[in-house]
Amino acid sequence: MTDALPAPVTALLLAGRRPGIDPLGAAYGVEDKVLIPIAGEPMLSRVAKILVSHPRIAKLVVVAQDPAALFGEEATRWMAIHHKVATLSGPSSVSAAVEAGLAQQGGPLFVTTADNALLTHAMIDHFLAQATGHDVAAGAVERRILLAAYPASARTWLKFKQGWWSGANLFWFGGPKAKPLLDLWRGIEQDRKKGWKVIASFGPILLLGAALRLITGPDAVARAGRKLGLDAKLVAMPQAEACIDVDKPSDVEQVEAILAARAADKGA
Repeated sequence: MTDALPAPVTALLLAGRRPGIDPLGAAYGVEDKVLIPIAGEPMLSRVAKILVSHPRIAKLVVVAQDPAALFGEEATRWMAIHHKVATLSGPSSVSAAVEAGLAQQGGPLFVTTADNALLTHAMIDHFLAQATGHDVAAGAVERRILLAAYPASARTWLKFKQGWWSGANLFWFGGPKAKPLLDLWRGIEQDRKKGWKVIASFGPILLLGAALRLITGPDAVARAGRKLGLDAKLVAMPQAEACIDVDKPSDVEQVEAILAARAADKGA
């Protein structure tokens, strides 16, 4: 008897933008950051191609204020007619987008962002293998993994016992049971880059344990989940590139250099 194949999942690709002019997009001559060309191709298209070509992704839902406008570029037009691609209009925040996605699609949902320009099938394979079956999960890269490969890379770190962690923009939501987490996230979303404020939102005991480095990163995520009645997991990503997204011009340069190195290795 053979093992059952992994169940297909819906991927939610977050491609929205905050109100006002996007400074990074404007620096590259585009209105939306997700349309910044990376190695000659808009980030949105690059990430979407990785997702729709993955055998476990049955459907890709692109979330943005106006998805049709994003598909108006020559390089992104293919998304408007691809059989796997659907859209969800309106939500501007991550929490609202995921909540709308769960309401529309049910679950489970695999969530990533359009600025996750170094996403690969290997990253998706590892993350889904570890996240499946949990109520919620988040990918992260431990500091030594990143710095061993890219010692000059600057990221935002959360410091715990036995390691510092940086988020990988890979998330898993098993279904509507995750709503309490989204409600909490909505209240702290503006502080998502301020790690201690995020940890503090789960209570003083968890904050103290993290501050004194009495608990590991995976333990902290599991405990935070239990406070909300959820089975939560931190998925340790072995690929250093998993935590390198595009937030500033130096990220564009680094991502393009990594893609060029990948192409050279593949050619060799």
